[in-house]
Amino acid sequence: MDERFLEIRDYKGEGYQPLIDFGMWRVAILRFLDGLQPERQRSMERHTETDEVFILTNGKGVLIVGGNGSKVEGIYPQTMGIGKIYNVKCNAWHTVLLSPDASVVIVENRDTDKHNSEYADLSTEQCRSIMDIARRERFY
Repeated sequence: MDERFLEIRDYKGEGYQPLIDFGMWRVAILRFLDGLQPERQRSMERHTETDEVFILTNGKGVLIVGGNGSKVEGIYPQTMGIGKIYNVKCNAWHTVLLSPDASVVIVENRDTDKHNSEYADLSTEQCRSIMDIARRERFY
């Protein structure tokens, strides 16, 4: 296909991969990687200049948000449904649990990176809560 008219992108690897940038926005794919295993979840991130949209297209996913204060305020899970749109608001702490076969479309500002994102370590109790969610949602 002539890319002046139609771009077609796909990604089968692990982790996060931007696929299309245009103007101020980006579309990326997030797929399972070892760092997303529940026992390795030790922090959350937030973006200070943009919302971030997640759309589960395959597998299982749980978005976990932690409020929007100066630190993670709690562990609030949202089981994702395939094809539903989840908009994590600007400044909301978040992370995601994914099954090994999961694939998530992400839409965010094109310039979202470490310069406009913050990271917060989770407490031991918050890490336990994530593990409890993973067991409840049968990620094990």
